[in-house]
Amino acid sequence: MLSCDICGETVTSEPDMKAHLLIVHMENEVICPFCKLSGVNYDEMCFHIETAHFEQNELERSFERINTIQIRTSDNRKDNTLQCRMEVNSSVHSACASNHPKTSPQSLPSDDTLKHKAYSENLTESRKFLKSREKECDLSKIKGSIYETVYSPPECPFCGRIEDCSQDMENHVKTKHANLLDTPSEDHDQPLYDCPMCGLICTNYHILQEHVDLHLEESNFGQGINRVQCSRDLELAHQLQQEEDRKRRSEEARQEMGEFQKLQRQYGLDNSGGYKQQQLRNMEIEVNRGRMHPSEFHRRKADMMESLAIGIDDGKTKTSGIIEALYRYYQNAATDVRRVWLSTGVDHFHSSFGDKGWGCGYRNFQMLLSSLLQNDAYDDCLKGMSIPCIPKIQSMIEDAWKEGFDPQGASQLNNRLQGTKAWIGACEVYTLLTSLRVKCHIVDFHKSTGPLGTHPRLFEWILNYYSSEREGNPKVVCTSKPPIYLQHQGHSRTVVGIEERKNRTLCLLIFDPGCPSREMQKLLKQDTEASNVKQLRKFVGNLKHKQYQIVAVEGVLSSEEKIARRQASQVFTAEKIP
Repeated sequence: MLSCDICGETVTSEPDMKAHLLIVHMENEVICPFCKLSGVNYDEMCFHIETAHFEQNELERSFERINTIQIRTSDNRKDNTLQCRMEVNSSVHSACASNHPKTSPQSLPSDDTLKHKAYSENLTESRKFLKSREKECDLSKIKGSIYETVYSPPECPFCGRIEDCSQDMENHVKTKHANLLDTPSEDHDQPLYDCPMCGLICTNYHILQEHVDLHLEESNFGQGINRVQCSRDLELAHQLQQEEDRKRRSEEARQEMGEFQKLQRQYGLDNSGGYKQQQLRNMEIEVNRGRMHPSEFHRRKADMMESLAIGIDDGKTKTSGIIEALYRYYQNAATDVRRVWLSTGVDHFHSSFGDKGWGCGYRNFQMLLSSLLQNDAYDDCLKGMSIPCIPKIQSMIEDAWKEGFDPQGASQLNNRLQGTKAWIGACEVYTLLTSLRVKCHIVDFHKSTGPLGTHPRLFEWILNYYSSEREGNPKVVCTSKPPIYLQHQGHSRTVVGIEERKNRTLCLLIFDPGCPSREMQKLLKQDTEASNVKQLRKFVGNLKHKQYQIVAVEGVLSSEEKIARRQASQVFTAEKIP
């Protein structure tokens, strides 16, 4: 069985209960028994009574409790008093059910189980009925005891005024303090003001203003705290950023210094000594390893000291007669070669203990100079000169700088070469030759001109250089042209000739200072084999460096031309091949 929470009627099933609620309660308008509020559902009405008419509802419940107590404890009282009490109680029940006329008297709950929801009646009518019955039943004493026991006179929460009953206090608040309530009084049509920050509804503009001011004060206080915290966070972030920047700069400086020192070692500018110190150090290593006898060490040291004293190379790394041997080889063999052009006689110089790893530029200058000394056309500018040793070449370049040649290159090397392992390149070779009145120029092949990073233009230029003379049509042409100084990143070599093969491809003949004398001396045999010549050959596919520079000798400079070139070297730019 299901019991209706509103009227107490019992039904047998849930569909019957839904039909009962729809017919009996939802179709009839629910009206507040205290203030006549209507137009709301049952749950909203219960919430309204609990919040807006709490005191009246409590009073009603107190009546119920007292009535029950009086009935149970007054068996010795007069029958008319009990009858009057029961009539009062019945009247209250009748008033409670007045809003639901369809509810039968049998469906009302007992006095001990009455709920708040069953007492939605008009308390004013009940009070009037009680007063009339008090006179008839002589209940004045009971009334006094009830009110003294249940509650004290209500006090206005706004102005402190005391009323006799809750109904009077409710009327007082509605009439005198309607502007302070959420719902304006029916007698006053006042505008409503919504708080823009929280949505609270106010009936007075000044109250709204004070309310919003509280919001703003709270917001300003929070913003002040946020600003302080933000300032601290920014300061901490700034400190962390500064620390990170300092560490980064320190790391970059350390890496930069490491790279700089590495470059200094690579280019011989680390103040670790020059040719003499490296020669002695490497010979000592050979002695310690058992590869050199101590007597050999002292003999070589004496020879080195003598060579350094007179400034002439001791010739221990020189191999002569290779051009002549090549001429014989091409005359008698090399059937796959259509024509070959050779430079004038050139001696090969290779690196020694004193310049291994950095002396290729100096050794290539010795090769070029050896060819010029064998050519009578250069006797005027090179008369009485011998092949200088590497420290002497360094001294000669420094003298050229002092004359005013290549000031930019001099500053890059700190105007000092002696006592260092500094590399030299095409610019230093050009400067030294020009200071000796040897006419030459630099050609820069600054980018590849063929597939896969090759430089076919370089080969074509060298072919034109050697084949410019009228030599007829022999297979082997011994020209009067000196060799060509060839420079690329990290190394330099000397071009002593060029082959034109039967398939029309070109092949350079190159002396490499990194090749030891024992390998070069194999070319001096009468029956030179092609395998020995192979180490000299460089095809187009073998030269794939990004950039190449060559120094080509053209003749002899007059004194006036030398001065002009010295002045021009201050704004010198190499000839570039597009």
